[in-house]
Amino acid sequence: MLLAIDVGNSHTVLGLFEADHLLEHWRVGTDQRRTADEWAVVLQGLLGSSSLLDRGDVDGLAMCCSVPSVQHEMREMFRRHFGDLPAVIVEPGVKTGVPIRMDNPKEVGSDRIINALAAVRLYGGPSVVVDFGTATTFDAISAKGEYVGGSIAPGIDISVEALSRRGAQLHMVEIVKPRAVVAKNTTEALRSGIVFGFAGQVDGIVDRMVQELTHDADEVTVVATGGLAPLVVDECETVDVHEPWLTLIGLRLVFQRNVE
Repeated sequence: MLLAIDVGNSHTVLGLFEADHLLEHWRVGTDQRRTADEWAVVLQGLLGSSSLLDRGDVDGLAMCCSVPSVQHEMREMFRRHFGDLPAVIVEPGVKTGVPIRMDNPKEVGSDRIINALAAVRLYGGPSVVVDFGTATTFDAISAKGEYVGGSIAPGIDISVEALSRRGAQLHMVEIVKPRAVVAKNTTEALRSGIVFGFAGQVDGIVDRMVQELTHDADEVTVVATGGLAPLVVDECETVDVHEPWLTLIGLRLVFQRNVE
């Protein structure tokens, strides 16, 4: 079984694959203070909690990471605690099969390349991936499967937190779908602005990207992923597919390309 690990700025998502089937998945906080040994305890605890496997069932590891300090500890954890297993850490030099058409390809986050790989394999190109994480990222993939660029906007949680800090009479609210756009109280007004506001942002940026990718908008598949996608994806008119495990699927594909 393959253990795929997607380390983001706020959360780390882990998935356990048997062949191409996702058997288990977990989400934990990304704590930059964790040492390699502490990460090992977290992973072994999650694996031990599953009724589907034990430690010996894992025969490969694949990881992409957006946090350099965590990547260092993860690399050490792989070496110390899983040294007998083949491991792929997505970084420059690892074969992904995705040509990167950027001024500086090394600037592009590994998770974004992995998402592009999975989107092309699952849905073909051209496509746009919208990843709702700490930041909301938009990635454009050409008809040839090339990563041609993207856009980065503040994420939902960041925006909500900033609004509550700077607004004297505003407060943090649970983000759920509001009953209407025209709200009758402050809590509902915040929810309306957040949910419908971000949906409008997504549709606006995606529409512009599609125009730059092709003359036929029907050719483009727009894929939403990320932990915060369920909050707004139903209100986005441009999203065709919601694939919550897109990055984990991409990690499985890149592991196959480099190891199997």
